Amino acid sequence: MSGSFALCGGRVFDGVGFLEGQALVVSNGRIEAIVAQADLSPSIERRDVAGSLLVPGFIDLQVNGGGGVLLNNQPDLDGIRTICSAHAAYGTTALLPTVITDTAEIRARAVEAGIAAYSQKVPGYLGLHLEGPHLSVARKGTHDPSLIRPLEQPDLSFLVEHAGRFGEALITLAPESVSPGYVTALVEAGYVVSLGHTNAKARDILPYVSAGASMATHLFNAMSQMENREPGLVGVALANGRLSCGLIADGFHVDPMVMQVALAAKKGPARIFLVTDAMSTIGTDEQGFLLNGREVFRRGGRLTLADGTLAGADIDMLSCVRFVHEHLGLSLADALNMASLYPAEAIGCATKGTLAVGMDADLLVLQEDLTLRATFIGGKCAYGEDFAKGVAA
Repeated sequence: MSGSFALCGGRVFDGVGFLEGQALVVSNGRIEAIVAQADLSPSIERRDVAGSLLVPGFIDLQVNGGGGVLLNNQPDLDGIRTICSAHAAYGTTALLPTVITDTAEIRARAVEAGIAAYSQKVPGYLGLHLEGPHLSVARKGTHDPSLIRPLEQPDLSFLVEHAGRFGEALITLAPESVSPGYVTALVEAGYVVSLGHTNAKARDILPYVSAGASMATHLFNAMSQMENREPGLVGVALANGRLSCGLIADGFHVDPMVMQVALAAKKGPARIFLVTDAMSTIGTDEQGFLLNGREVFRRGGRLTLADGTLAGADIDMLSCVRFVHEHLGLSLADALNMASLYPAEAIGCATKGTLAVGMDADLLVLQEDLTLRATFIGGKCAYGEDFAKGVAA
């Protein structure tokens, strides 16, 4: 096992349960074995995590920015590198940099940056999330209404042409701005289609689920709500076992009691998973930034436009995990899976989300109080303690 090492001395959460007395063997960027520490080869390098937790790395399918960079404002390779690095410091080992509604030029530049990041295997880069511009003005949220428009044949041609070139591909669309046939074409090309920023009624949403849409973007936010005689997208997403749902667990976007109701109500096999919807503020002390030429203010854990509209979130994934564990009463296993296994399932990524033989060695070393000690991406320390040398990475 030349070049291999074993993380020892901690508890392993493999995505199913907590394993005691086991060592995690990493080789060539993947998990080679999970074995009793007593059965390790005497020749293998051992790295002692001293009673910490070894858990799957977090996967964030909606990340607008981080480290002072907003993808819309810097749609290039360096911008993606900065965003991925910033979120690694909070336990995210795979993410989808997200470009929201903007000009066709900005989207094209973001796609070219994604192609470059994918080809160069930027640590933490998983693919892109294209959130808009094919949305509903009625549920625009912070998206610039002047840039929202229907999806037309030239857009479809562009998207299909670039499918598969920039990694995992997620696109948020509103039924008001796209036909079911176009949704099917995108799914067949390799996109995961998420419904969001829509005011559509349930009867108008269901054909899009039949056409292949498999996700709902930031549940409850910027979508038609569930009422006594109209389910809206909220009702469809909870009642339909084919729709996975992203959830921003910062306590501002969705009330904690509403989160608990949604988690209890969600029909499977699709699940509710955590997203941050993070902006450029993560990992910085900046107090504001510009989005489509409009000022966004950072105050008290919230990001808002001047009129008070929420403009993304000022939270990292580790904080989301803590929130659902501590404030919603979810077990630690469930909270961790909402940030790892469930988003991996939603995007169809078979090599991430759990700690099992053959999976990518994307993992975290956490203390029992959920303080992050280290982030490993592909078996390499991307943040925190280098247990091999005893120095910070």
